[in-house]
Order: sequence, then C-alpha cells, then structure tokens
Amino acid sequence: MLRFLTAGESHGPLLCAVIEGYPAGVELSVDRINEQLARRQAVYGRGGRMKIEKDRVEILSGVRQGITLGSPIALQIKNLDWENWKGVMSSDPGEFQIEKAKERELTRPRPGHADLAGAIKYGHQDLRNVLERASARETAIRVAVGTVGRILIEALGCRVFSHVVQIGEATAPDYGDHIFSAEFVKQASASPVGCADSKTAAAMMAEIDQAKEKGDTLGGVFEVICTGLPPGLGSYVHWDRRLDSRLAAVILGIPSVKGVEFGLGFRGAGLPGSLYHDPIHCTPKGEIYRPSHRAGGLEGGVTNGEPLLLRAVVKPVPTLLKPLASVDLRTGKESLASVERSDSCIVPAAAVIGEAVVSWVLAEAVMEKCGGDSFDEIQKRWQEYIDGTCDYIGSNL
Repeated sequence: MLRFLTAGESHGPLLCAVIEGYPAGVELSVDRINEQLARRQAVYGRGGRMKIEKDRVEILSGVRQGITLGSPIALQIKNLDWENWKGVMSSDPGEFQIEKAKERELTRPRPGHADLAGAIKYGHQDLRNVLERASARETAIRVAVGTVGRILIEALGCRVFSHVVQIGEATAPDYGDHIFSAEFVKQASASPVGCADSKTAAAMMAEIDQAKEKGDTLGGVFEVICTGLPPGLGSYVHWDRRLDSRLAAVILGIPSVKGVEFGLGFRGAGLPGSLYHDPIHCTPKGEIYRPSHRAGGLEGGVTNGEPLLLRAVVKPVPTLLKPLASVDLRTGKESLASVERSDSCIVPAAAVIGEAVVSWVLAEAVMEKCGGDSFDEIQKRWQEYIDGTCDYIGSNL
C-alpha cells in the first residue's frame, strides 16, 4: 500500500514527510521535485512569505544515487522564515521562549479560517496553535510528495497538467479539445496565473491587482487533466474505493477549495441525460471511442480510458488586510479579526497543488492495479494490462 504522512508547522523549522510502499528502481531526482515547488511559489497573487521562502526538498532516505530503494522515503523542506520565529515557535519551554510566544499570541479568530473551530476542538487559548498547522504552508510538502507519485505515473506514459479557468469575474473561453495539446500545456505553464488565454490572463491579473489595492482577496476555478490512463483504475465495489471519491477528497483537502466536479459536473445539472452522458462508438477497426468528455474520464468510480478532467472551486483567501468582525476570546468583546501575512489570490498555486495530489491518488491506483516491489514489475504488469484491455475490447465486438 502506498501511503504518506506529513509533519511541520508554518513557521516551524521545517516541513517533512515519510512515504511508504514506493517501489524500487524509479529514477527520483530533487530537481524534478524542486521544479514543482518553484511552480507553486512563482505565480501571480502570492504574498510576502514567498519572498522569504525558496523551497528546496532534501531527500533523507529511500533513494541512493538517484534511484529509489523500495524502503521508506523521507523528505524535508526547511522553512527559511524559521530564523524570525525561533523564540515564538520553539519546542523548548524556556522563559525567553514563553515570553516571545506571548508577544505573538493570537486571540481574535479570522472568519473563514480554522482558528475558532480548532481552538474549541483542542482547547487552545492561543490561536497560533491552530493556524500554524492549518496553514496552506503545509501544501509545500504535499507538492513534494505528489511529485514523487507523478514521477511514477509519468514513467508509465501518463501526463498531468492544469490550467486556471477563472479568477474573480475573469473567465477563460471554452478551449475544446485544444486542452489536450502540447501547445496548450505550454501556454498555461508560461502564464503567471496559469491561464492559456493571454487576454483572459491579463484580465485575471488586473482583478488581482484591484483586490490587493482594496485589501481584499479573490477566488476562482482551476482544472486538472490527466491523459494516458487506461480503463479500469479505481473500483465501483465500495464507496471508499471509488476513484472519484478519493480524488475529490484530496482536492477538497487543499485549503480554500470548496467544491470539485468531474467532467461536466455542476455545469450540466440542468441538462437531460441524453445530453449529459458520452455516447459509445466503435471504429471499423473495432476501436471503442467517445466523441465527448462529459464524464470526465470516470464512470462508476473507475477510469474509462478517456482523459481525466476535474475542476475545483477555490474560495477567496480568508485572511484580509481589512479584517472582518470577530470576537477577542480573551476579553469576550467584539473586535476585528487578526491580520496575518497572506496572499491576494491562491488559485494559480492551488492548481499546481491540485496536480500533485491528483498524481498521488493516481499513483496509488496504479500500485493497486499493477503493484510490485520494483518498477520493472509494475511496468511489465501495466503493459500486460493495457494489452489485455485491447484484447478484451476486440473479442467482445
């Protein structure tokens, strides 16, 4: 079973993760992971924290000379801002550290954050004990872990990418099948906001600038796409083994994501079934195909051989420079919410995170279907399975 755990606080010394069940024999380099970490940081709308952090992963175990060993893989990303927070976030209960922590104590919860609910749940008096782990900073290590999964599925011929569909009121056009082209991926990747349409990208950046000037924030929509997946990944036999439910869970686990859809999803809610579902056709050579992608590549919780398409709705960042009304938990009096350093818009960054977590779940599904202790075993079983699906389709026509 492929699994991982992460640890670390936003302003602690580091973020770390341990991956278990990853096969031996996979080429794994820090450069591939750092490339994705840089994409998460270098997007439009990020705040001052990104000027401090220069995320770089360190592989501490499970890899030797660039090749995975099959043993647990340990990763870490150091928080450069730790130097400014040593006293506040120290695990040492010394007198100096306690005094520093009191100086940065937070007692006014921010609407939209985990501050109040988390404090009630765990009995914390200082809201920093909540926000340090609830912070989206933790997604940096999830991007690193997800990239480890991505490397596995890409070695089998899959391709994962994303693009931003909407920020504020600026919405990208319908690209049609152009989204599956290498040119589209290149255009989206080169955009500061992850949008392949330059005119829309300019409008998105203008909206972000306006929101920032007002001390406000913006949300939006991003889409993650994966091509090269064979039919049969996932399962329909239990709800928790359905690939769509597992993908939805990791997408909703990204801070600020409030909704997810596959294929046509919510946008087709008013359509009759005859216009919502994808007809199945067959070529004269016996090849089954779909003329549309309304299902998003999943039927019954199982991949159907078409490209995977999912969209996620991202709410505006809840930390506002002009804070909303709140209550000071120390005094019990109404006050303005605390203000922390924050981003104006995280939609482009969330799209990169979305690629990573989707890649991880797909790697899990691949291991379940074609698992082995080494990549050679997986690769062999993967090809045998693909060949078998072709034989099945041909023999049942």
